[in-house]
Amino acid sequence: MYKLSLQRVIMILAVCALGIFFTVPNFVKDAKTTLPSWWQPVNLGLDLQGGSSLLLEVDLKTAMKDRMQSLEDTARSALKDAKIRYQGISSDEKGLKVKIESASARAKAISPLRRLDDGLQVTEQDGLLIVSYDEQAQLNFNRKVVDHSIEIVRKRIDEYGTNEPIIQSQGSGRILVQLPGVQNPEEVKVLLGKTAKMTFHLVDSSTTVTEAKRGKLKSSSRVIRGSDGVQYVINRRPAVMGERLTDAGVSFQDGGVAVSFKFDNLGAKKFGEVTKNNVGEQLAIVLDDEVISAPTIQSAITGGSGVITGNYTSESAQELALLLRSGALPAPLSIQEERTVGAGLGADSIKSGVFASIIGFIGVVVFLLLAYGLFGLFTTITVFLNLFLMLGALSLLGATLTLPGIAGIILTIGMAVDANVLIFERMREEVKNGRSIKDTIETGFSFAWGTIIDSNLTTLIAAAVLFYFGSGPVRGFAVTLAVGIMTSLFTSVTVTRLIITAWYNHYKPKALPL
Repeated sequence: MYKLSLQRVIMILAVCALGIFFTVPNFVKDAKTTLPSWWQPVNLGLDLQGGSSLLLEVDLKTAMKDRMQSLEDTARSALKDAKIRYQGISSDEKGLKVKIESASARAKAISPLRRLDDGLQVTEQDGLLIVSYDEQAQLNFNRKVVDHSIEIVRKRIDEYGTNEPIIQSQGSGRILVQLPGVQNPEEVKVLLGKTAKMTFHLVDSSTTVTEAKRGKLKSSSRVIRGSDGVQYVINRRPAVMGERLTDAGVSFQDGGVAVSFKFDNLGAKKFGEVTKNNVGEQLAIVLDDEVISAPTIQSAITGGSGVITGNYTSESAQELALLLRSGALPAPLSIQEERTVGAGLGADSIKSGVFASIIGFIGVVVFLLLAYGLFGLFTTITVFLNLFLMLGALSLLGATLTLPGIAGIILTIGMAVDANVLIFERMREEVKNGRSIKDTIETGFSFAWGTIIDSNLTTLIAAAVLFYFGSGPVRGFAVTLAVGIMTSLFTSVTVTRLIITAWYNHYKPKALPL
């Protein structure tokens, strides 16, 4: 008698039950808030839910300028160690300009300057040595800056609380941010528009701002504006870098709102040394090239934490704490394009997608019933089950469904019957050859399997290529297509075989209804 093992039957039914179970949240109202986090509906993309889309551009020139400025001190130390006299060092986004009058000294300086960093090249121009990155190093630097910017943007968006944002690079130097459900992104734009680069500098008490403006200013110091309008003279080199911050939050100091911060071990050690050796001096806290606070050091602070006071409200303190927790952007971001998709338009897209899916499903069912009769009805059941399994798998994976994703589902409905068509056509051939019903069924499933695998594997490879090289909606299409292929393989072969086996064992037919 043609049978399937009990274990196999249980496994098939268990997979079907799990698929249906994870599909249920998609039909529950307010599932996002009422159901546990592990049992959630599929996420809707910007084009289905509505929301905002921002195209940001990373200021790569400023990032390179900052990088070259950071190399200035390193270059001075390298030339000093090599005992090479130089007349001046300046920098911009194109590179370092090192002025050395002696031709022999310039030739001697090339090697230590090239060793400042990987990928540096040194050229001579009008008595100056120009230190810059070669083309490949420049490309690598730009890519790292964009990747780091994406990481920081993601942290800030996650802290803000936006559900399922899409954040990805677009072209060279641009970042696409899609915020489903956000109709007014003004607060997000404020968060993303701030670099939030924090450093701690000792105030230069040897000169005043007035004297500095008259020219009495050391090369190691500079004048900087404060958020309250007051100007300060601070050391160029930071005493402690903000990258060492590990946490920040809102606290209350002397009845007012403040921002507390905490360093990692290395930052705490450095901060402790700076405060211990400079008691009585002012320590300027600089955020985005502006002094936000300049308290006087009363005693050594060795606990690795501190407080920033000022005229903060709860909202502004919360915003600053968020920026500090997420980290500083390696370069400023500017908004190049902004668009908003209304929730109504998204709802219309869902209705259109569902309508198209229903029409496609009906068309497939009609074809199956006309072409294969009872076996077509069996296949209809598996196609319907395939939709549940696909939606359940997408929900379990936490995938984001977009309009192209719905197109992938519609395509999968048609592709889901391919395997059954191959199996049934093989069965027809075996009937013509005079085989018994049992052998015909067995042969139909066994001999069509290789062809089914080949046809679906090629489509799966295409989906993988689309996912790897595509972005945004293209990836959404690739995900639903790949998931649909795998679920249709399961339903078209395994579930259909279970149904036909149960039918055969119960009715003991004399002929196949094909």
